[in-house]
This record gives sequence, C-alpha cells and structure tokens, in this order.
Amino acid sequence: MSEITAKYTPKNVENKWYKFWMENNFFHSEPNDKKPYTIVIPPPNVTGVLHMGHMLNNTIQDVLIRRARMLGFNACWVPGTDHASIATEAKVVNKLKEEGISKFDIGREKFLEHAWEWTHTHGGIILEQLKKLGCSCDWDRTKFTLDGDLYNSVIKCFVDLYNRGYIYKGNKMINWDPEAKTNISDEEVIYKEQNGKLYFVRYKVIGEDNYVIVATTRPETIFGDTALCINPNDERYKYLKGKKVIVPICNREIPIIEDDYVDTEFGTGVLKITPAHDMNDYNLGKKHQLATIDIFNDNATLNENGMHYKGKDRFVVRKEIARELKEKNLLEKEENYVNKVGTSERTGAVIEPKISIQWFMKMKDFAKPALDAVLKDELKLYPEKFVTTYRNWLEDIHDWNISRQLWWGHRIPAYYYGTGENDFVIAQTKEEALKLALEKNSDITIDTLRQEEDVLDTWFSSWLWPISVFNGINEPDNKEINYYYPTQDLVTGPDIIFFWVARMVMAGYAFRNEKPFSNVYFTGIVRDKLRRKMSKQLGNSPDPLHLIEEYGADGVRVGVLLSSSAGNDLMFDEELCLQGRNFANKIWNSFRLLKSWNIDSSKSQTVESKEAISWLKNKIAKTVVDINTDFEKYRISDALMSLYKLVWDDYCSWYLEVVKPPFGESIDEKTFLDTIAILEDLLKLLHPFMPFISEEIWQTIKERDVQESLIITTCVSEDSFDETMISNFEITKEIISSIRNFRSEKGISPKEELILIFKSNQQLDNIDIIKKLANISEITDKIIDDKPSYTFLVGKLEFAIPFTQTIDTEAEKSKIIEDIAYLEGFLKSVNAKLSNEKFVNGAPEKVVEMEKKKQSDTLEKISILKESLKKL
Repeated sequence: MSEITAKYTPKNVENKWYKFWMENNFFHSEPNDKKPYTIVIPPPNVTGVLHMGHMLNNTIQDVLIRRARMLGFNACWVPGTDHASIATEAKVVNKLKEEGISKFDIGREKFLEHAWEWTHTHGGIILEQLKKLGCSCDWDRTKFTLDGDLYNSVIKCFVDLYNRGYIYKGNKMINWDPEAKTNISDEEVIYKEQNGKLYFVRYKVIGEDNYVIVATTRPETIFGDTALCINPNDERYKYLKGKKVIVPICNREIPIIEDDYVDTEFGTGVLKITPAHDMNDYNLGKKHQLATIDIFNDNATLNENGMHYKGKDRFVVRKEIARELKEKNLLEKEENYVNKVGTSERTGAVIEPKISIQWFMKMKDFAKPALDAVLKDELKLYPEKFVTTYRNWLEDIHDWNISRQLWWGHRIPAYYYGTGENDFVIAQTKEEALKLALEKNSDITIDTLRQEEDVLDTWFSSWLWPISVFNGINEPDNKEINYYYPTQDLVTGPDIIFFWVARMVMAGYAFRNEKPFSNVYFTGIVRDKLRRKMSKQLGNSPDPLHLIEEYGADGVRVGVLLSSSAGNDLMFDEELCLQGRNFANKIWNSFRLLKSWNIDSSKSQTVESKEAISWLKNKIAKTVVDINTDFEKYRISDALMSLYKLVWDDYCSWYLEVVKPPFGESIDEKTFLDTIAILEDLLKLLHPFMPFISEEIWQTIKERDVQESLIITTCVSEDSFDETMISNFEITKEIISSIRNFRSEKGISPKEELILIFKSNQQLDNIDIIKKLANISEITDKIIDDKPSYTFLVGKLEFAIPFTQTIDTEAEKSKIIEDIAYLEGFLKSVNAKLSNEKFVNGAPEKVVEMEKKKQSDTLEKISILKESLKKL
C-alpha cells in the first residue's frame, strides 16, 4: 500500500480524482451492447448559481448514476441549462438599464446580441459548480435549450401541433406580469395572503334618491365597470331588477344584471363587474354580453380610461381614489381584509388579469395517455402521494397559454402576410413561409413577410427535453434516441409537477408514443431549522460552495442526504455537513489504523478474528439486500443510513476492535487480507454516496490499472447470509456494552480482568470476542464463593459479575430498589392493557402478543433483581 497522509484533506483529493475521472472519460457514454441507464438533468436556469435545492437534487442524481455505472449499466447523465426566458431577459434588461440603454431603443437583434453575450459569460457557472459537488455528468453531451438542434426541435414541434389543429390564436383573459411585461400561465401564478382593505363604494341608482353599496378590494378598477350584478334569489335587491346605476367618479351609466354566481354572503351581496380585469367577471361579461373596458397600460399604470389618474401606478391610484370617493361622500366605509393575491412566480409582481390575443395549445387529448401511464403503473411516482396531485391537474387541465411577450426565447414561427390578426402562415423557416404566403397574397416578398414578435413559453422547450437532447424530434429514428429513450429516472421537485413533469409525459406520448421515463423521484424542499424555505431573500440559505470548502464534497453530500426522505422537506442544519465530514474522517482514520499494522505471515488466525470476519461478511451481505430494497423504493436516505451504521458502528467500532492486534504485536496475514477485502467491499458500497474519499482509499490500497478504478468497478452483488449469526452478534455487543457500563459505574479500570458468570442453560456465542473486548479472564456457569455480584439480562440470557472490591452495599440496594420500582410501574401499565377486553379483542394479534412478551420479560427481570437484592 502507498503512503497515506495523517489528515484527510478533501480539497486535494477532490480536485485530483475529478480530473482523473474526466481525463479517462469515465462519465461519457455512447450506445453499445450494454443495457442503458439514462438520466436527463432538470436543466437549471442559465441565470442560476448552485443553491441548496440543486445540491440535494443533483447529489441524488449522482448517487443513482454512479450506482448504475457500477452495476454494469451504460450510464448516461445528460446535463444542460434552460434559457429561462423571463429571468434571463430581466437580467439583460437590468444590465442595459444600468448602462442607460432601453431594449426598445436598440431593437430586437441588438438586444439578442447582448443576451447571448450575457449567457456566454454567466450561463455555464452552475454546471461548473456541479463539478465541485462531484456530479458525474456526461459533459460532452451538455445541452442548452437554445442550441441550434434544440431550437429546431421546438419549432418543428410547434408547426406539427399547429397543423394537427392543437395550436390556435385567441383573444382571452390571461395573467399579465406588469414587471416582466408578458403574460404567464396559470401555473406560474403564486397566490399569497396579503393584508388589504375592503372598500364599500356607493353607486347612485338612476332615477332614485338611493345608492347601492358594493364591496371591492380594488376601487381603482371602477373605471372598467360595465355592470353591477345581484343574485336573482336575493330578496334584499329585488327592487333593483332592470335598473341602472352611475359609476362613481366617471359618471357612466351601467345596468344591473342578475346571476346566481353572486355570493349573497360576501360583502353586501352586490358585485361590480369589470370584464377586462377579473377572470370571473370576464366570464360573466361574455355570458351577459357586457362591454369590456381596459383601464391599464402594460406596466400597470392607468391609461386614458382612468381619466385624471392616467399614468399613475394602480396601487397609488387605489389610495388616491379612496380619498376622492370619501371626499365625494361615495365611500361608505373601509374594513381591514385578508385575501389571496396572485403574484408572478418569476418577478413577484402582483398579476393583472388582462384580455389579450395570445397563442394557446389544446391539452385535453394529450392529458389522457399521460394520466393513464401513471394510473396503470407504467410510470411510477415516488412518493405515491403525488399521484393524486398529478391526477387532479390532468383531469381538470386547461388550454396552455404558450406565447410570451419577450424577445429571448424560441420565436413563434408565425409569418404575417397581411395586416389582419389571422393573416399568417406557420412554417419552420421564412423561406417555407414565403411559399405558403404567396398562395394567400401574391404581392408578398421575403422582406415584407413579418414574423410573430412573441416567443414561446420556456416550458414549451423543456417539455421536449428527454427527446430533444437525443435529437429525437428532428430525427425520430436516430441511433441515440432509439438507445437512450425512454430514460429511467427523473429526480425533481414537486413544485414543477405541472410545469414540467406532466408535460414531458404528454410530449413523450405525443411524439414517440412512449413514456419519457420509468420513475419520478420527488425531492422535498430544503428548509432551515425553523421550517422556512431557504432563499436568498430570507438570508437563511448557506452558499453550497462555502459548505464544500468547509466540509468537503463528500461531507456535504452525506449531510444533505441523511435527512432527505423522498417527497418530505429537508430540515437542513449545517451540523449535518459536520456529521458528514466526521464520517469521512472516521473512514480515513480506520484506514490509517490498518496501515499501521505489521503483518506476520507465520502467525495463525485467532478464533475471535475468524468469528468477527464471518459475522461482518454476513452483515455486509444483509446490508446489500437492504440497500438494494431501499433503492428500489427510492429511499435513498435510508440506504445511506444503513451504510453509515454498517461502516461507523459495525466495521469501525466493533470489527476493527476485535481483529486489531494487541499493542506492539503483529497481525496474522489471513486476517489482514480478509480485512482489506472487507474494506474494498465497503468502499464499493460507499462510492455512489462518497465518491472522492472512496476512490482515494481504493487507489491507495494498491496500485491499480485505470480500468480497475473504483468508479467503474462492479458493485457488491447480493449474496445469502446467516441471519442467526447476525442476531447472535447483536447479543454479543449488548453483553460487552453491559460489562463496560458496569466498569464505568463502579470505577473499575478497563485493564482489570473480570470474571463473567453465565447463568442460562443456553449456548453462548462469540466467547473469545467477549473475553477480548470486555477483558474477561473467565466465563463460567458457577457461583464464586457466594460473593455479591452485579446481575444483568441480555434478552433472556442472565449474567453476573462478582464484585472484586469493597462496594457501597446501601447504594447498590437503593439502585436495585429503584430499578424494581420502575419495572413494577411499567408492568402495571402493561397489565392494564392486557386486562382491557376492548384492547385484547380489538388490537392486532401481533400487538397483543408483544404486550404479553413485555409482561413475561418484565416479570423475569423483577425476579432476578429481587434475587440480587436478597444477596446484598
């Protein structure tokens, strides 16, 4: 074995081995005769930097891909980034603003030059950061959603869907983001509770000296009112049927209509209808053929319909109009009110409902096969609770608003040959569009043909990701798509189950008649100890790169995984990373211990070493089965915890203590070689979780050929194991721990030999191990000179240790009396359960049997303690 440093230094090890893996092309995959195992990365925004959510998500993906590689699969993890239309455009707009430049002043082409320049400068940051974490992506396959082949895929998909009648242009109510100045989909609207006010506004009834009171949270929208509405069954307002009122301030006449949509319990039971600025009002407006008055500019200031408030922000107007209404005696009262307000997921701006001409996609036909795939278990979601969420959305799916009023993105391939909204043709290229347009308008030229200004929703490219990264849209029958698709596992957050997951499933069936992946593993949200979501705004999110610097990549990987059960939120605490680092140090120090041993080839193997080796090999075999089961059920955290206990407790704390030679002596060659073989198996199991330290120790054990590198070594396979031997060793541990506790309580030196009396008529296993680790000179079944002794039970096995020194008899008595009192209290509660007929007859048989066992065990312990008390 080569030399090993006294201290494990992650930084030196991580850089060295990542470079080694890259140089030897271990991450790269090409189609071959092996069975593929494929993961496509949820592409992070090109604007992004590594945060704790990425850390968790990508660690899990790397664990899965490294394990698959060691299991003999042709493992392919495709990395990439998303162009993120709204987020990236906002970054570039802000950068230009700082330079005193407006995007509208420089025009589309110049703006896109700036956007590409920004992307080339900042866009690869997060992928480089993933390398620090140890992510073994196939970097040669890195994709960007605006790459030429992916761009062409999106456009081809749009043209195909339009020609099949699924895409259309329509004038509908949409969600307008006044900060990004684009519409967004329903799924991108986040509803947040806000403290506001309910304003009770007075509308004058025409022809009467009377007012109707209407409650509204948005008095600034009265300029867009085109009706008031009452419930036809509301007795209070029957007198208003067929009448008209005057809209305050703008003095416009509007009718009073009737509809049972009105909630008679809300406000005053009279509803103001503003069809241009509320989704429900829009639907009522269409039903009752009301006029539509748009009062907002794109930046949410009021337009000319807002009269003297023209040009002012909507929230400024809200306060000012309340004052004006009060001055004109048109405001009855104000009340504090908490309501949910729609905000933009990307910018945080309050959404403004707006009627607009946009592009839409019909979704009903695509939803059915995507839903059937999950309900029929062709595609599995982990944890299963998300099946309900998935089903509910697909069963109530609406047409997808796919256009965005942005410049950065996939430009919609609609080309206008006339001035009308519907004077367009759809084509993949401008040249193809010209041929089609000439059939409509013979005067059109390629220079006068105008392409649609809008781009497609970012998710319209992302939904093709598992197909487009293998060029499966442009070339549906190419070698790569046929080999790698469908992929195996998708690891993502439940917050994008609608945006991305469900849509990818729909795209898979729409374009390849096949699911895009077999399993979806939903991670939880990373939260702090106070259960708050980690975010830059709250300042409660540590920098993952700083964590890696402090604790090492392996330490951080272990830290985030240990408390990360599928679908449940992760309560992150930096102490977890410290725990991970300590685990790495424990492994390192245990290896240093091995290296410090001198080998004596003439020495025979001891009995205790044989027992320990046999036990640990069986324990490893059992753990392999447990870990494989955990992976099958996507319990990654549980798999790591099983391995953590195996290495820290079983291997380091017990096994090495048994086999290590006494101080100054040598170890026999057989035990040493067996220990190295055991360590190599543990390193194979550890590698997916802790790739750096495992490779470092693996390569330090002996010089190996490149093709023997741990990253591509075959993983430990399942084997049979002796469950009895494993459970017997657990008893051995308890016996040794009880003796050590006795020494500690009585202040007896570990170096002082003790005698152990074994009182049960059963076989005692691992006697030599008990003698060595507990420093027992003799194990006997005979009482020694009727001396007072310390008695203890391990299961039903009874042991005693004769006192070798003067003891405080009264203190011993007190302790035993205290223990008896505790057990009698416990017995009382068990007896109460067993004497309860409802419990005995109603509880499962196993539960009742468990209580009966508790009863008999407790009675036996009390009996032994009372016997010990007599002797004292």
